[in-house]
Amino acid sequence: MADLKVIDSHFHVWDLETQSLPWLEGTDGSITRTYTFDDLEALYGKLPGVEFAGGVYVEVDCADPVAEDRIVYDLMARHGKIRAAMLRSTVSPSMRVPLHATGIREPLHIDSEPRGRCLEQSFVDGLRALAAAGMPFESCNRVSELEDAYEAFAQVPEETVILNHLGNVEALDEPWCAVMRKFASLPNLYVKVSGYPTSDRGFVSELLALVRETFGADRLLYASNWPVVEMYSSFEEHFGLLRDAFGDDEDFFMNNAVRAYGLTL
Repeated sequence: MADLKVIDSHFHVWDLETQSLPWLEGTDGSITRTYTFDDLEALYGKLPGVEFAGGVYVEVDCADPVAEDRIVYDLMARHGKIRAAMLRSTVSPSMRVPLHATGIREPLHIDSEPRGRCLEQSFVDGLRALAAAGMPFESCNRVSELEDAYEAFAQVPEETVILNHLGNVEALDEPWCAVMRKFASLPNLYVKVSGYPTSDRGFVSELLALVRETFGADRLLYASNWPVVEMYSSFEEHFGLLRDAFGDDEDFFMNNAVRAYGLTL
């Protein structure tokens, strides 16, 4: 049987010798080291029956995003399996957009982002500019502001939005379920299945069933969130649970990411 082809729609790498990531100081220390793309390839190489077809680099909330642009350019030149790069900018009609960026992420979930930022007119106008340029927006949100995010994205339904980590789900309560149903009504919104702890298997099973029912088979993306996944699960456990749930579904593990990011393999 042919190997399952996988596009990892959300990974990070960083070099703490050359980059400053202040947010790491507030973590438990388990991921406070350098991570390379070679490390990620090696992890996929250990998975039986899996062909790693590449992945999507997502900005790492570092102190110097312009320096990160240069670092990622060099990484992409060296590693052909880095298929796309979602780089950081402040979303507005005049935003900085590196030529090698596939799209933009403004991390809306971090402490320095004001509440309601995504409802500012400059942000909505920036989404329209991204849509006109055919560039997706990568959205990472506080769970308490998912309604705001829906309101913003609904104003620009033509923009491709990729919602990170199931909206940073904390509980399968009615407010979260309701806003997920609203997101599912947007024609160009995709959701990454990542970011949740795996210790409670009942929670995981219910979560995966809910998102499959809500979004269908063609708008869910496999994402490892490596190496951040190591703070609440492990790379191997997360992948194994998703393969158990989705089988060898190449739409989930590869094809949906190809469509969402406009990849050429």
